[in-house]
This record gives sequence, structure tokens and C-alpha cells, in this order.
Amino acid sequence: MQERKLISSGTVWEKKYGYSRAVRVGNLVAVAGTTAVDENGTVVGPGSPFEQATFIFQKIEKALMQAGSSLQDVVRVRTFITDISRWEEVARAQGNVFGDIRPAATLVQVSALISPDLLVEIEVDAIV
Repeated sequence: MQERKLISSGTVWEKKYGYSRAVRVGNLVAVAGTTAVDENGTVVGPGSPFEQATFIFQKIEKALMQAGSSLQDVVRVRTFITDISRWEEVARAQGNVFGDIRPAATLVQVSALISPDLLVEIEVDAIV
């Protein structure tokens, strides 16, 4: 059986609701759905899908690094947005991060996220 490494961002929600920011098993790293909430619980970039996505990719990069991985290892990106008419703002943020890496990607509209201030949620999978 391969070792299972749990990566935590330290929020109370992880233990309370039974999830990890990321999990590494063997050479696979899965990063949980990530929103633009900082360590103080404040929403970053209210009203701006671009700013939220940019911040989210920074959080994802930190989790990947803790798992011994990097953005270069990402093979799949899943993006959930509450207003599909603003998809290009999120796509621009993703292009800034993954322009040369070019993982498989999905972007879909959802009716809502956990808070109305959150416009974007992103999860990734990486293979080290």
C-alpha cells in the first residue's frame, strides 16, 4: 500500500468536515476545490473572477509544493464559476499560470458556491 500524505492549509473546516487541501498517494496529487479565501477567512478579489482565480492558483501552488509537486506537474484543472459570461477573466488567469504547461481543463457554470462573494472554485490533479 502506498503512503498517503495529507496536506492541510490549517483551516478549521478541514478537520470539521473531513477533507484535506491536498492528498498525495504515490505520484498522484489531488488538490481540493479551492476558493479565494485567505488565512483570515477574508474573500480576496470580491467582484473579480480574475483576481479570485489568480489568488486561487497561488493557493494551489502552495499546496502542490507542500506535496512535493509543482504547477508543472498539473495534468487536469477543473474550474467552477457562478457567471459563465465572465469565463474569459478566469481563462486569462489560468493562461497566465498554465500557458506553456497546458493541462486538460474543464470550466463549468454552477448555480452557487458556499458564499455569494465567491465567484470561482478551482481544483487540480498533478502527476509527479
